[in-house]
Amino acid sequence: MDNKIENLKKLAEEAKLGGGQTRIDDQHKKGKLTARERLEILLDEASFIEMDAFVKHRSQDFGLDRQRIAGDGVVTGYGRIDGRLVFVFSQDFTVFGGSLSEAHAEKICKVMDMAMKVGAPVIGLNDSGGARIQEGVVSLGGYADIFLRNTLASGVVPQISAVMGPSAGGAVYSPAITDFTFMVKNTSYMFVTGPNVVKTVTHETVSSEELGGALTHATKSGVAHFAEENEADCLLGVRRLISYIPQNYREDPPHVKSADQPNREDTSLDGIVPDNSNKPYDMKDVIKRVVDDGDFFEVHELFAQNIIVGFARLDGRSVGIIANQPAVLAGVLDNDASIKAARFVRFCDAFNIPLLVFEDVPGFLPGTDQEWRGIIKNGAKLLFAFSEATVPKITVITRKAYGGAYDVMNSKHIRGDMNFAWPSAEIAVMGPKGAVEIIFKKEIEKAGNPDDVEAKLIADYTEKFANPYIAAERGYIDEVIVPSQTRPKLIRAFEMLETKVDTNPKKKHGNIPL
Repeated sequence: MDNKIENLKKLAEEAKLGGGQTRIDDQHKKGKLTARERLEILLDEASFIEMDAFVKHRSQDFGLDRQRIAGDGVVTGYGRIDGRLVFVFSQDFTVFGGSLSEAHAEKICKVMDMAMKVGAPVIGLNDSGGARIQEGVVSLGGYADIFLRNTLASGVVPQISAVMGPSAGGAVYSPAITDFTFMVKNTSYMFVTGPNVVKTVTHETVSSEELGGALTHATKSGVAHFAEENEADCLLGVRRLISYIPQNYREDPPHVKSADQPNREDTSLDGIVPDNSNKPYDMKDVIKRVVDDGDFFEVHELFAQNIIVGFARLDGRSVGIIANQPAVLAGVLDNDASIKAARFVRFCDAFNIPLLVFEDVPGFLPGTDQEWRGIIKNGAKLLFAFSEATVPKITVITRKAYGGAYDVMNSKHIRGDMNFAWPSAEIAVMGPKGAVEIIFKKEIEKAGNPDDVEAKLIADYTEKFANPYIAAERGYIDEVIVPSQTRPKLIRAFEMLETKVDTNPKKKHGNIPL
């Protein structure tokens, strides 16, 4: 028996070396960690339990029968983050470039199936050259098996992807289906077709970084939610994200005891909105003054910056925040902002995370580019997402709430539970100037002093409509509040809504305008 135990230990040590020390050294020279080193940072100390360490591929062609390495290019298992169970797979680039084989795919599918059974998040650390060419269609089938599980797990357990190296071809679709995607600047790439194919087909010369690097996907495509400076920051970011979300759709998000007083008022909020309604201010300053300890974990920070989404806590309770950003494009809703916010709203609703909206929106961005790219359809995505959501939903209108954008941003009419407004709120079909130019067009044209007449009409319209009180008279606004009291008002409202139950009509599923 002693010999057998020694043999087991020997095989286990060989499996831990993956493709061998030389390839491990090559990985380090590229500024990248190994698959196992990444798990050491991601998971609580000594919590990782490996599964399928001795799995090997079964291929015989192209000399593969002479290269059978234990683990077959992916480390799989489960562990803990802040004491909470998670399932993980970490692709090992030192073994066949992390390429996906039939056996490799089976290992990933096994941990995904187990995660759904027990109700725990799945975290994938992707570092792969793609499908293992020597296995042909079998490797492609392995990808499809993973894609199916990504789809079935969506809304059941949180799924997080960290792209730690290349991810090309069909490999990109698994991260795309998951809830959040992290990338690392300068070392991770995602593209359906690489630079060489692009040059051949379209005659464009582009680098891997320009085509599918972290900043490209974080700023231009929106594929990446986070672009981190290095692998350690990336993995710590995943840990932080996990702290805000529940294990599965049946649970509530974790409650963290906060030292920040629930009744704390911040008088600086009383003067944060400029008197000139066309002057910008930073909505992040509002958010940080309201939430626990000023701690806001922003998602998609570099993409569609005219809208802000992210996680924070109020009296220890996790909330998902969606906020217009007046400091960027006046906080207007456009195609990218609508898609970004809709996706975030649907994630929060799927996993029982209450929604908090800070609204200052002048409307939808006009122009041929917006219309031709589908602002009608994309704006409808955000409307659909808010309307469908059944979690507690609270809106605070800080300034502008104009036109259809007022409806879309979680208005009372689409089941907003509590809708607050600051005294600076302007709730109307459009801004005073535009409204006057339409309503009083003939009077202004006939006037001998059109500028003076227009100025007076704008002042009259502003006094009558550019305030929250007509909406409050009709119950569309539940309360007009002093800005400095926003935090305690929100905390009490969310406490009241803790036992909220809302349902949608029975159906197979809705048909969101994709």
